[in-house]
Amino acid sequence: MEKAKVFFTREITPEKVLEIYKKLGVNLPGNIAVKVHSGEAGNQNFLRPEFWKPIIEEVKGTVVECNTAYPGKRNTTKKHTRLMEMHGWSKLFNVDIMDSEGPDMALEVKNGKRLKKNLVGSHMQNYDSLLVLSHFKGHPMGGYGGALKQLSIGCASSAGKCLIHSAGRTRLQGIVWLRTPPQDIFLECMADAASTVVNYFKDKIAFINVMCNMSVDCDCCAVAEDPCMKDIGILASTDPIAIDQACLDLVYKSKDKGRDHLLQRIESRHGVHTIEAAEMLGYGTREYELIEF
Repeated sequence: MEKAKVFFTREITPEKVLEIYKKLGVNLPGNIAVKVHSGEAGNQNFLRPEFWKPIIEEVKGTVVECNTAYPGKRNTTKKHTRLMEMHGWSKLFNVDIMDSEGPDMALEVKNGKRLKKNLVGSHMQNYDSLLVLSHFKGHPMGGYGGALKQLSIGCASSAGKCLIHSAGRTRLQGIVWLRTPPQDIFLECMADAASTVVNYFKDKIAFINVMCNMSVDCDCCAVAEDPCMKDIGILASTDPIAIDQACLDLVYKSKDKGRDHLLQRIESRHGVHTIEAAEMLGYGTREYELIEF
């Protein structure tokens, strides 16, 4: 497989997000879903809707999210909708909670290592293209959160999240947390699930990762640590594996004093294994050319 192109800028502004997207040279057709992280209530690190405004307006996309599978302000459509209003998403954009009504879409996992199917919000079928906007940071379970997590846990319905977390054993909320599989199996389930979304949209998909506000905790945490290292920049690619690998490599290359704290979180959860498992499924590559501008 040829090296993937990953564009990179050290300047982090809404205007640069739009500029780096245009560097990709893609033209996402039709009705575009824009996957963001809504941010759990109380989280201080998530990227606000104002930051994403130029790019979302440029593509005329609909902001999409799915409900969670654990207690909080996003585990029901009613609460999640209220949170999207509170955080300002609904004031600026059309917002769609994709699993607000069932039945979920069941996407086949082709040649998956752990899962046979992935459950995503039924509204995914309303979209022709997908733009994945990710805030790169740490994560309590996955080690890190980036494009692959947005594709897997992020696009999965509430029941789909349970399938991923339980290695396909249960769709029931609550029970899943008592049956969490070994760590590498969970990460392989994320890679399996992410593959189904990539296969669904095929070449009508693009990814932007923003490396700022990098805490060891995810935006899904109501109580999260403050960022532990300085901002690095914005990356864009049409390859979700390459863009996440490039982000990890930039953390490793950083001389920032807080780098080790973030790496401890990533390495203690074996976060790179999601990337390894994804590459084995063949929907991207860890080999990339970093194009800085």
